[in-house]
Amino acid sequence: MDLLLSLVSFIISLLTVALIKQRFSRHLLDTPNERSSHTQPTPRGGGLGFIIAFAVTSAIYTYVVSLFTPVADKLQLIPLLPLWLVYIPLIAVGIFDDRGGVSAIIRYLVQLFAAILAVTAFGSFPWPWLSQLGEFGSILSSLLTIISITALINFYNFMDGLDGLVAGVTTVQLGLLALLLNQPILWLLVAALLGFLWWNWSPAKIFMGDAGSTFLGASVAMALLNYGKEPVPALYALAISLPMIGDAVYTLARRLYHRENIFQAHRTHLYQRLQQSGWSHALVATTYICITLMVDSSISIWGTYAAMISVLVIATLIILGELYLQSRSEA
Repeated sequence: MDLLLSLVSFIISLLTVALIKQRFSRHLLDTPNERSSHTQPTPRGGGLGFIIAFAVTSAIYTYVVSLFTPVADKLQLIPLLPLWLVYIPLIAVGIFDDRGGVSAIIRYLVQLFAAILAVTAFGSFPWPWLSQLGEFGSILSSLLTIISITALINFYNFMDGLDGLVAGVTTVQLGLLALLLNQPILWLLVAALLGFLWWNWSPAKIFMGDAGSTFLGASVAMALLNYGKEPVPALYALAISLPMIGDAVYTLARRLYHRENIFQAHRTHLYQRLQQSGWSHALVATTYICITLMVDSSISIWGTYAAMISVLVIATLIILGELYLQSRSEA
């Protein structure tokens, strides 16, 4: 059933994205500006394709599993109702933002509300260093989880600037989480993302838009919250989210160091600067996907030790990338 529904998810996403591109592109057109990495007007909103595909197939999967599996196995399922209660406000504000723009304050308040819903429904992330502090540690854990969820949502949105980058990297990340956390339902989202990538790979025919990127950030965050009976080491959250999160954090720190306005739109992410230096969209996306595949594969084989080493590897790659870009600018 898993394979069949994954195929259905892929087909629904593929066809829905095509429909959005054909019928609604005029209402969701992304016109290039000085901050854009593309040169041709391109429709956005394609993220609704994989969102709809995942909504349909995950509902079918949950219904079928609820009929034919033991109660003990049902407890391992990610509950769909609270999951979509978190998703819906993010999707709604993302659609409005794709169509005409929503203020940063409104977007963050909606993200904060969704994060609070997620922690209320699924509990906080098991931060190892807070577990010994009793109730105070529990409160801190909840606050840190809420802030981390909003950070993930925004980081995935920030990184959605090149053809195939976020969709490709997230496909690898969710594939590992499906295996690591024993959550077959995540394969349905992986398949839906592959259907979207058919249209989003360079040269992109459509972009996912804010609705899609915030949905993916929330998906990774909530997958990490749904760890079942065995706590996932906190370091996994950082390592699995690399290299995209590493790029976002480094760029934020770099802009703070240069006293730039971090709330102002820009084109100074490492991936954007690589593309500006002459790398193609496909080359940048493939590089990030391969690094993510390397990190996630090592974690699935060697666990915590690989996660620790991966943080050092990504930090080293960021430094090397910065040195490379500086050498290109001086040449």
